[in-house]
Amino acid sequence: MWLLRPPGVYAPQGDSELLLKALRRAPVPPGARMLDVCTGTGVVAFGGVRLGASEVHAVDLSLRATLTARWNARIRRLPLTVHRGDFLERAEGRFDVVTANPPYVPTASTAPPAKTKDRAWDAGDDGRDCIDRLCRAAPGLLAEGGVLLMVHSDICDTGRTIGLLQGAGLKASVVSRRAQPFGPVLRRRAPWLEYRGLTAPGQREEELVVIRADLVSPGA
Repeated sequence: MWLLRPPGVYAPQGDSELLLKALRRAPVPPGARMLDVCTGTGVVAFGGVRLGASEVHAVDLSLRATLTARWNARIRRLPLTVHRGDFLERAEGRFDVVTANPPYVPTASTAPPAKTKDRAWDAGDDGRDCIDRLCRAAPGLLAEGGVLLMVHSDICDTGRTIGLLQGAGLKASVVSRRAQPFGPVLRRRAPWLEYRGLTAPGQREEELVVIRADLVSPGA
């Protein structure tokens, strides 16, 4: 899919592809209400529209990303509502499907990202700043029977994500995996990741995972 992607907006990559495949297998119920968190170019949100969701909302902190997603939707004549801001402040109501490709790259910096593009991947010293917030918020975002699909790297502790979601009352498991070489950002940070114990000595490959979490009714 050709997408407008100006500098500073996260380019769809292996994680986006893995999340889209998981979305196709979910599946999206006809007429579903969907939320796409950290939408970037809007590529995953477009997948929801094409799979039958009748109301799709996309959220991103970046002004550049929200403008990009709106423009990509417009040139495809897709009914997508794009919001700029924090997903907890901009998401209204509950959703049948929530997708998320959050920032998940650990960073040594304790300050907010200095560059707009870094906001797409920098996520605190363990890579979990956004992941943990999403896990805690999930039960309030999902309608009964709703599904959360979230992608991140195993560097961020897949087991912790599943544990948080299960602790919040959701049924959670890994539904997709994909090994791939480190990209440029992880390669630059590889020595620091090893020092922190987040990767093994000499590791230059990560495993991407998609975690599915379902809000099931009591007794189901």
